[in-house]
Amino acid sequence: MVEYSKTDDNEEALQWNQTQSAGEKVILSGLQTDTDYAVRVRCDCGSAGKSKESNTVKVCTTTFNRLAELLRIKSKKIKSDSPSVYKLPLTEEHMNIDGCKKFNFGKETEGQNRTIMLLGATGSGKSTLIDGMINYIVGVEWEDSFRFKFINEDQSTSQAHSQTSEVTVYKINHQDGFQIPFSLTIIDTPGFGDTRGIERDREITEQIRNLFTSSHGVTDIDAVCFVAQAASARLTATQKYVFDSVLSIFGKDVAENIRILVTFADGQRPPVLEAINAAGVPCPKTKDGLPVHFKFNNSALFAENKSFERVSRSDVGKGGRFDQMFWEMGTESIKSFFAALNLIETKSLTLTKEVLRERKQLEISVENLQEQVKLGLAKIEEIKETSEKLKDHEAEISRNENFEIEVTVPKCIKKGILGKKEYVTNCSECGVTCHYPCQIPDDASKRRCSAIGSDGNCTQCEGKCSWDNHHNMPFRWEIQQVKEKRTLKEMKEKHRKATGKKITFQGLVDSLKDEYKNVQAAVVKLMERSAKCLNKLREIALKPNPLSTPEYIDMLVEGEKSEGKPGWKKRVESLRSMKEKAELMKEKRENKQRKREQHNKQHHDDLWEYNSKY
Repeated sequence: MVEYSKTDDNEEALQWNQTQSAGEKVILSGLQTDTDYAVRVRCDCGSAGKSKESNTVKVCTTTFNRLAELLRIKSKKIKSDSPSVYKLPLTEEHMNIDGCKKFNFGKETEGQNRTIMLLGATGSGKSTLIDGMINYIVGVEWEDSFRFKFINEDQSTSQAHSQTSEVTVYKINHQDGFQIPFSLTIIDTPGFGDTRGIERDREITEQIRNLFTSSHGVTDIDAVCFVAQAASARLTATQKYVFDSVLSIFGKDVAENIRILVTFADGQRPPVLEAINAAGVPCPKTKDGLPVHFKFNNSALFAENKSFERVSRSDVGKGGRFDQMFWEMGTESIKSFFAALNLIETKSLTLTKEVLRERKQLEISVENLQEQVKLGLAKIEEIKETSEKLKDHEAEISRNENFEIEVTVPKCIKKGILGKKEYVTNCSECGVTCHYPCQIPDDASKRRCSAIGSDGNCTQCEGKCSWDNHHNMPFRWEIQQVKEKRTLKEMKEKHRKATGKKITFQGLVDSLKDEYKNVQAAVVKLMERSAKCLNKLREIALKPNPLSTPEYIDMLVEGEKSEGKPGWKKRVESLRSMKEKAELMKEKRENKQRKREQHNKQHHDDLWEYNSKY
């Protein structure tokens, strides 16, 4: 039995409260802060009565420190202002994933974890939104004289460039005092659409792919969050690229987990929601048909504040009350988001990893397909030119088999890549480049190259050779057109060695015609090679590969021209190069669709004719 009372100079006037416990510990509740108490212990001996009191001990209660206060003490001040800004302590964890890094906040704990990924164009307010979430989670209040920064932006970086260069995973381990009942993993991605152009955007997509396909990367996700400014009445080319590029790497089952986070929002309906609908972004809808979304306005996050005791009327006129109002609105928005997040069904990324793997192999196939088609077309031109010159000079050649003709011939040459910090995967058996640029520098790890299939064999080279026949070399193979002189005698000898038979002049001409047809057929087959992978991609992906839309690439080109940002000419060159690949993919699909329709029509006609006869 524990007895306690507020202290008094007159001990006889003490008013003792009692609490009982069968254990060795007892919790005294209802005590006042910063108050002296007298505490003593007695034993209840049942029918024998109570023991005599123990000696009285005097204790003083202290004020309970909130988590935010405790963290402020442990954090580094990076800005002295009103409020002061502190950088929360993070511990880096080595991930060994290209283009990705990870930081932990707090000690790892057991219990539920939620994972969100934030995506947005440069300047969408993504970093400030993360800072707002962290301040809410650790319990920072408007009246506090401090704020926390989680994203340490490089202030020397131009605002035209994304201040985040790598995909960064933040694991926020749950602590007592959190405003959410779970640990939170935030995947922060670099901003799309900065002045470094489309090539940089493709790098970001590749970084995300690396994170999701690595064995020690991200295995599940709760929300894919697209961050967009409220005032956008239509999606820019950059925003559309963000949606299309990233959605193309996710499986269909992740569509239910897409959420729109609207920044710089006010009380009105954000115009960007209609723009997202118009773009056909696959995401859950409200009863009004709008994308499920959350509105944020973090303008007051680091705004000057004063405690209520120090607020003057002049402060109200300066907007102090408005800042507080925006703070409270922001707090409610973040609270609503996390409440909704806790109800979303977590999705495994197994299906997504399948999409990512096949999409990467498709992209490599398209790259190699383009080169092989060029080679095939060049070979066709070589045969045509040879045939024409043989006919044009038939008289001279009949008199002199050593008469020379000059033709343009495609040749595979070695192109050096030393000093470019790039790697390549060359097949030593087939003598071709299977993947360039490749991220795997070590031959012993070439099985992890994107060109290598799950069975350990290459998906690109003609021999489908084993991964250990593929190597990183200081060069890649490239097709170039060269002039070559030939004689009828040399061509006849070449044919004899290939077939074991002698051939006449006319026989050589006929042989070239046959070769022409064979090469044409081979080019058609080349264009169908990746059809199976493309169909699989369209089956399981949320959106087709953005490279499959030449019209969209044209729109990006026009956007670059109209904006005229530094380096736009180089970006336009890259876009036009991409358009060639996209047109190949589009033509493949259309050809296949036409063939399917022709086959169905022929089958229908045959069936109708059969029924008519019988």
